[in-house]
Amino acid sequence: MSNPHEVSRRDFLASSATGLVALARGSESLAWRKESQLDGELLYVGTYTEDARRDGIYLVRMDRRSGKLQRVGSADAGANPSFLAIHPNGRTLYAVNEVEKYNGRATGAVSAFAIASDTGTLTRRNEQPSEGAAPCFVSVDRNGRVVLVANYNGGSVALLPIGADGSLAPATHVEQHTGSGPNAERQGAPHAHCIVADPSNRFALSADLGVDRVYVYRLDLEGKSLRHIEAGDGVMRPGAGPRHIAFHPTLPFVFVTNELDSTVATLRFDAERGALSPLDTRSTVPAGWTGTNYPADIHIAPSGRTLYVSNRGHNSLAVFSVAESTGALALEQVVSTDGDWPRNFTLDPTGRWLLVANQRSDSVVVFGCDQESGRLTPTRERIALPSPVCLRFLTRAGGQLGAV
Repeated sequence: MSNPHEVSRRDFLASSATGLVALARGSESLAWRKESQLDGELLYVGTYTEDARRDGIYLVRMDRRSGKLQRVGSADAGANPSFLAIHPNGRTLYAVNEVEKYNGRATGAVSAFAIASDTGTLTRRNEQPSEGAAPCFVSVDRNGRVVLVANYNGGSVALLPIGADGSLAPATHVEQHTGSGPNAERQGAPHAHCIVADPSNRFALSADLGVDRVYVYRLDLEGKSLRHIEAGDGVMRPGAGPRHIAFHPTLPFVFVTNELDSTVATLRFDAERGALSPLDTRSTVPAGWTGTNYPADIHIAPSGRTLYVSNRGHNSLAVFSVAESTGALALEQVVSTDGDWPRNFTLDPTGRWLLVANQRSDSVVVFGCDQESGRLTPTRERIALPSPVCLRFLTRAGGQLGAV
């Protein structure tokens, strides 16, 4: 059966094939309001810009006591600024522009924006080609020296150096994935779905849905390059479709959502050699459920005791306990996201709240989060935003308003 998300991705990206919409024009294209200076956590929301909508990144203020959300601004960030990353110093935001063509080339783009220290306002710095079609994921290495981007339709990953002011230089290294998987419709070619630096910042891992593999790269910050460690790759179950990755904060484990078989995999990561070893696989949906489902995002609580996965189709969040020594997962709770097609989600900086972006029902929904058990409790707090995909708290990246 076809994946309705991927059908919509193909159709929508085709409509954006002419490239990026007009870029932001200074203060005239920004609609920030003074409310962003009030007490609360600032949240950036990346979206798909259907119907030539110009506002693609939204700024939301969350009351840390009640979880209440209030929209305080928006910015024209070009076409489809779907996935976001924030520099560790909190001064720059990066967004992929998830399109098939940019400046007449078969590539998407990555845009950089300065973050105002007092209001969180975004001001465009520059953009660069992502060196592959439909970039769907962007991250920053832990020292803030390079941006890493995964090109879904291009089947490649790229490294772009970061300048002193946070702007992006052209890509200095591109790695083209190769191969295919048993699912003819979804795995006829490589589909890089994420790339992220490991906690030591010496390696980068990339999940490729099309070839059932988690690639391991040596991250060379001096040479601004990636070196594939083929013997270290995590080879997943055929047809699994690995999508996103989460590192355990203290134990040598990596957790991977598998989009095509509704599972989460546990792998041991040898941080000395840069090598992955598959250990276990668990379903992300309740036993006996037989509907169509595609897991998306994955995050682990800072305590390391709870792992969360979003389920598109089942439209839920799966909550797993994580064994303290072995990393073994046990499904403890599955809770409705009170919306359709949950994509990215995030814990707020206090750990009291979990927010999820329901792409198809145009909503960001807030859950209470028990910091001991990790269990989620629905709240009445939500905000309507068009096609939300990615959620990024400013303080989650180490930045604070007013920081120098």
